[in-house]
Amino acid sequence: MALRFYNTMTRQKEDFKPIEDKKVGIYVCGITAYDVCHIGHARSAVVFDIITRYLRYKGYNVIYVKNFTDVDDKIIKKANAEGVSISEISERYIKEHNEDMDSLGVARPAMAPRATENIKGIIRHITNLQARGLAYVKEGDVYFSVEKFKGYGKLSRRNLEDMLAGSRVAVDEKKENPFDFALWKASKEGEPWWNSPWGRGRPGWHIECSVMSQRFLGDTFDIHGGGEDLIFPHHENEIAQSEGVTGKTFANYWIHNAFVRVDNEKMSKSLGNIFTIKELLKRYHPEVLRFFMIQSHYRTSVDFSSESLAESKVGMERFYTTLKNIKDADVSDVDSSGISEKDLSEKDEDVFGHVEALPGRFVEAMDDDFNTAMAIGYIFDTVRLINGYMADSKTSMTAEKLFVLDTAQRYIKKTGKILGLFLEDPDEYFRKDRDREAEKRGLNVEEIERLISERIQVRAAKDWQRADEIRETLAERGVVLKDTPTTTTWKIG
Repeated sequence: MALRFYNTMTRQKEDFKPIEDKKVGIYVCGITAYDVCHIGHARSAVVFDIITRYLRYKGYNVIYVKNFTDVDDKIIKKANAEGVSISEISERYIKEHNEDMDSLGVARPAMAPRATENIKGIIRHITNLQARGLAYVKEGDVYFSVEKFKGYGKLSRRNLEDMLAGSRVAVDEKKENPFDFALWKASKEGEPWWNSPWGRGRPGWHIECSVMSQRFLGDTFDIHGGGEDLIFPHHENEIAQSEGVTGKTFANYWIHNAFVRVDNEKMSKSLGNIFTIKELLKRYHPEVLRFFMIQSHYRTSVDFSSESLAESKVGMERFYTTLKNIKDADVSDVDSSGISEKDLSEKDEDVFGHVEALPGRFVEAMDDDFNTAMAIGYIFDTVRLINGYMADSKTSMTAEKLFVLDTAQRYIKKTGKILGLFLEDPDEYFRKDRDREAEKRGLNVEEIERLISERIQVRAAKDWQRADEIRETLAERGVVLKDTPTTTTWKIG
């Protein structure tokens, strides 16, 4: 089956045919660097991270470009409020963004250009638009004339005449049409500026993405992506100002991810329902957040709530519990290195056949519009099968059974890696989860470890009274101990 995915431009799934064989150029609109990132930013980042991972898994050489908007009204407003430069604001939040993405396991793009690094290209592009009669100047501002670009509205399926008839766009006396948009803005007092043929000013929002994408990927590239809120006006305007200069198709495929909703409402600062990535990472393992965001298809909105995240946490625990059980079953006195499929019994072979089918089923799901929900379902099927198989095998771990389990572990991790999941050692995953839960309850992990260490020492000295006192002290704090012949482990009860 060929890779097919939904193209927003045509409103249908299409076979993917890159411009160059086995090479893919992707441009995704990044953040405006004026505030910390929230769960909505995380979903878009994770979606395109997985798309990029999967294309590379399929053998494509992917050139992934994602920009930073580092000059904008919001950045200027914040800089003026704090009495600092716009570069100080943008640097701060680009750094915060990168830390958040690293924590989520989102790979850095090949290129991460900034608007302020491309001013010369922006001015050149606007000059070309003006020469083609698609831009006009009013009092130092330069606007794109949407009526002069044939096909304006083709991505969003909006008819310009209908938009004008029902327009609620504020009237700007400088504009010839209410939907004309700024390519260049004349500088005002307290704003940054660059010299241009139209006087001192700065670029508009839309123009930067046209210039940066074409600089790194060419006049026409394979995939343009972003959140569905960018379809209009941002991506529509990108098409107009790009194709208006080149006369060529801007991007062959458009991919847009749906929103994250909070308790069935759209996130907004006015509702106070925005959750930052940093805040959530204090409460949940990064893979729990990734898992939450990809259990639904990327074109389907996901509803964020404490209940949905709790369910995602339980789901990840099921996966990691199975991986831990397989790891623990890998006993030293059983050697499966010389085993192959021909050595398996009928029952073992049946389970092995289902396990071996996982990568193919995974690819089948991902080839169908990057269907992570279906792909995860196939991994779950394998986990359920292995759990039942291990329950039957506890009393007699043979080399053949270990061969089946090791194969299952390898395929679960292989498919999970494409999704950015199951990257931790199972013991380390549960340790981090336990420590995070302890900190959420206000417990000091170092103090717990110190008391457990003391208890091990007093038990060795047969001071049972003190050992019991420590156990009771920890139990009062919700810490449950488990003694084995060689060590003591703990968890939050």
